[in-house]
Amino acid sequence: MKAIAIVFTGDEFGDGGEFIANTLKEKNVKGSFFLTGNFYSNPAFTKIIKRLKKDGHYLGSHSNRHLLYCDWYKRDSLLVTKEAFTTDLLNAYATMSNFGITKKNAPLFLPPYEWYNDSIAAWTKQLGLQLINFTPGTSSNADYTTPGMKNYRTSDTIYQSIIRYEQTRGLNGFILLLHIGTDPKRTDKMYYRLPRLIEYLKQKNYRLVRADELLK
Repeated sequence: MKAIAIVFTGDEFGDGGEFIANTLKEKNVKGSFFLTGNFYSNPAFTKIIKRLKKDGHYLGSHSNRHLLYCDWYKRDSLLVTKEAFTTDLLNAYATMSNFGITKKNAPLFLPPYEWYNDSIAAWTKQLGLQLINFTPGTSSNADYTTPGMKNYRTSDTIYQSIIRYEQTRGLNGFILLLHIGTDPKRTDKMYYRLPRLIEYLKQKNYRLVRADELLK
């Protein structure tokens, strides 16, 4: 049977948390949440983090301070030292430990901005962790964009892009990335399309699984 993992990243915004959690529970689906230390340490998000853990979703790291590791245009140009990278990531796990999340039970790491190079991948491995990223092609990760941005995509555009990709190439083995919250300037929230998206995928005979199960 075909499988797909829906993953959510979060840093400063968490407005979709409750809606997403309710939807996943109602649809009997497990998701994966990669959150920064900023998110884990924000008192406003304590309740939703505890609920996601209790509901059996995967909770992992998205770094501590959401650093940009390498240049947008010269990807081989690092913007952090190995020491800074290591300190930041270990600090993230120290914060996560407040929720009982450890490197052992959450070894998957999704880098901030989903942007990295081979040095970052190697340093991650040296820490006993596995770097992962979303599967490109659907524009799902553009759900953070706001109307003032050049790369702005409406939720309908994103949704239709996902459906088109599924119909032409399929989504088996996909890591589909969305955000747990977005800037208030984006009033057109993609997470409200989640119930419809899950129903579509189920009708197409996909198993919706946690990232760690997908990558086993």
